[in-house]
Amino acid sequence: MTATTIAIAQQKGGAGKTTIAAQLAVAWMRQGYRVALLDVDPQGSLSAWYGMRRRNGVADDLVSQDVQGWKLSTEIDRLKAAYDILIVDTPPHAETDARVAVRAAGLILMPVQPSPMDLWASAPTLEMARKERTPALLVLNRVPARNRLTDTIRARIAEDDLPLADSMVGNRSGFAASMMDGKGVVETAPRSTAALEIIALADEIAGRLSLSPGRSAS
Repeated sequence: MTATTIAIAQQKGGAGKTTIAAQLAVAWMRQGYRVALLDVDPQGSLSAWYGMRRRNGVADDLVSQDVQGWKLSTEIDRLKAAYDILIVDTPPHAETDARVAVRAAGLILMPVQPSPMDLWASAPTLEMARKERTPALLVLNRVPARNRLTDTIRARIAEDDLPLADSMVGNRSGFAASMMDGKGVVETAPRSTAALEIIALADEIAGRLSLSPGRSAS
């Protein structure tokens, strides 16, 4: 069985890639998927989160590795062979490691804050996806409450015929609070709006990829 690989990619820093990667991983794991994380970003934020998770005594089957360079393709293949979902947190620039991850992925998930700058910065990643023939999906992240700009950005994305997730992720303190403990918001505040948003996004992606626990797409 081969895992579905999801590359979290966005060339603009601060888009929330690591938070989305960690939160989706925990949500899917709790739904019964076998999930592995691969931290390709030299900043190592995802690895730091995972280290905190283990230091806080969370015992589960979630695994995380960090690797860059010539070992990356081999590590992706190794993890794909043992899990249902492999989430790759890529560096925020179009270097070789990002391209390797995008090429291996079944989906590129692109967090975008609802601002013109973030939308414009998505163009190189979308172009990379096009060249590698990998499907991409924008997801609005850190969305403020009652902001007209969000509707404007959604309209512009639709006008440009870009792929956009129906689910949005709000700018909620619960995400940061859970990350500080090495956990996901579905663990620390399972009934919160933040948890419901992550579950909705996880379910939407799983539906788009025809995933179910124990049965992954290639």
